[in-house]
Amino acid sequence: MGGIQFLTDEKGTKTAAVIDLKVHKALWEDIADVLVSRSRRQERGVPLEKIKTGLVASGKLRGFSTTTEWSSLA
Repeated sequence: MGGIQFLTDEKGTKTAAVIDLKVHKALWEDIADVLVSRSRRQERGVPLEKIKTGLVASGKLRGFSTTTEWSSLA
């Protein structure tokens, strides 16, 4: 696979990789997404209703003030 070089220790075991981001930008973005996802595993989720209420209160979401209306979008 071009654009990737492996660094090895004295025994020849791969210990690191150097990735050419010009060649493998999408691969790096996937790796970064996985790392962010793993770092957030222990975070508590926020209920959808709380997010919706905040968006409506801030004026970023208009016309959806009830759970029934929100559910009809699914």
